[in-house]
Amino acid sequence: MAPPLLHLRDIKLTFGGTPLLTGAELAVSEGERLCLVGRNGSGKSTLLKIAAGMVEADGGERFFQPGRTLRYLPQEPDLSAYATTLDYVNEGLTAGDDPYRGQYLLDVLGLTGKEDPNSLSGGEARRAALARTLAPEPDILLLDEPTNHLDLPAIEWLEAELKSLKSAIVLISHDRRFLENLSRATVWIDRGVSRRLDRGFGHFEAWRDDVFEQEEIDQQKLAQKIKREEHWMTYGVTARRKRNMRRVRELADLRKQKRDHRGPQGTATLKATEAEVSGKLVIEAKTIAKSFGDRAIVKDFSTRIQRGDRIGLVGANGAGKTTLLKMLTGELEPDSGSVRLGTNLEMVTLDQKRERLDPTDTLASVLTGGRGDTVVIGDETKHVIGYMKDFLFSPEQARTPVGVLSGGERARVMLARALANSSNLMVLDEPTNDLDLETLDLLQELLADYQGTALIVSHDRDFLDRVATSVVVSEGDGVWQEYAGGYSDMLAQRGEGVTARKVEKAAAPKKDKTSEPAKPAAQAGSKKSRLSFTQQHLLKTLPEKIDALDSKLQKLQQEMNDPNLYAKNPDKFAKLSAQITDATEEKHSLEEQWLELEMLKEEMEG
Repeated sequence: MAPPLLHLRDIKLTFGGTPLLTGAELAVSEGERLCLVGRNGSGKSTLLKIAAGMVEADGGERFFQPGRTLRYLPQEPDLSAYATTLDYVNEGLTAGDDPYRGQYLLDVLGLTGKEDPNSLSGGEARRAALARTLAPEPDILLLDEPTNHLDLPAIEWLEAELKSLKSAIVLISHDRRFLENLSRATVWIDRGVSRRLDRGFGHFEAWRDDVFEQEEIDQQKLAQKIKREEHWMTYGVTARRKRNMRRVRELADLRKQKRDHRGPQGTATLKATEAEVSGKLVIEAKTIAKSFGDRAIVKDFSTRIQRGDRIGLVGANGAGKTTLLKMLTGELEPDSGSVRLGTNLEMVTLDQKRERLDPTDTLASVLTGGRGDTVVIGDETKHVIGYMKDFLFSPEQARTPVGVLSGGERARVMLARALANSSNLMVLDEPTNDLDLETLDLLQELLADYQGTALIVSHDRDFLDRVATSVVVSEGDGVWQEYAGGYSDMLAQRGEGVTARKVEKAAAPKKDKTSEPAKPAAQAGSKKSRLSFTQQHLLKTLPEKIDALDSKLQKLQQEMNDPNLYAKNPDKFAKLSAQITDATEEKHSLEEQWLELEMLKEEMEG
């Protein structure tokens, strides 16, 4: 049997006095497809960096076959030393690599190659790094969350691209369907050590549960053995001193074994605070439409959402998911058509972009809203430390700034804050971002038991299959169509997945036909790489102007509510009416301007 291309043995690593890895192993053979799984904070990304030679372990061995090539995709790439994104990608090529492949991959991933790396968004930098990693077609690919910042067409293209490569692949991802479709073996990092299953991710969870069950049985046997030894020590017949001392030492070893045992990490306690039951009809939209200039975002869309429905919204970046969502929830008026909201609605929104978290706020302050040390959960109160424990935070983290938390921890903070609010309508924007698989399972169970209604924007196909009762899909050119069931049901009915939004692109350089890869089904991108300074400033300041107009309208309306105003002062009545009309029109204009910029930002950043 041929030796592995890459082998990590007995890897040990400690951060700040806390052991992270205490004996992990990773072996990667020719052409192998392996996924690396584990809870948030278990050390997956660190082990991948050790495999890439970027981090040196405290102990253990790393072997990499001489003459072989390896490429690593980091979560936070650094492009600052390069003039353009194409320079960054091409610098990773070697003498025998296809010189055109880097440009091809940039085109597919929505970049031109001319972008200034210093002005890229995080999503654009990640896509450039993905192109650099894939371009050489190395012997081993180490990919850390490659689907981050990609929409469904790009995810499905990437899946097909990786399947076509001969490279061995080690993959970290929270996208279940992506892992199931690509992996052939699984390495599980748990409590500092690794376990290997020579089957794909689809078999992992049943195997993990069997491991935990056997571990629990072993601990019960250990406890019984200790109890028997303790009974012998107290009541047993006195024997030779040498034999007694041996059993004393054995008992001490058993007690130490039990004391040092680290059980599995707990699971978060997810429970939605439900408001009073809403009316049977939650949202009814009749032939609603919205356009920005000559571009139709939503065209003649109708739907009827009933209490208990879970509606998934899917489409390429820039297709208009946010616009449709805002119209359905009453935040944005359609150009034509009507939206009717049901009675007794209480809505909560989960903002998974985490833009609303002040990085300087402490964890306790975010959860309590800065009000003391208790969290208001519906009509009840709970001490913030107890509520933190429900979401797997330790008491020591109460004063930790949220800016230093990991992506998975910040995702749990947003969940904790959203679920504390009473609701019967949940609006979830990419709720699966950065959540580990165990927390994802709990979120799915929560939505299954939730008595209210949910609107879900997601690129996670497995999550939609498990949760959605119907899926609304962008068909292009402003047309949206609703399909019963989850993502796979939509796929069966529609005959194809979500397609990329068509945008004008600069012509790519000509390539040698003999080496040109097959054109992918999904391509997305635009000429511009980011918003201008003026556009960024407007995007930041427009919400304040809209809020100010809201306050002005409320004051004007209060004055207009006087039933005797017209009789007492008709001139003032006419003046107030004109001011209300002007302020309302200005507010709508600013809202449309903000939404157009938000969509442009979504399209550019992916």
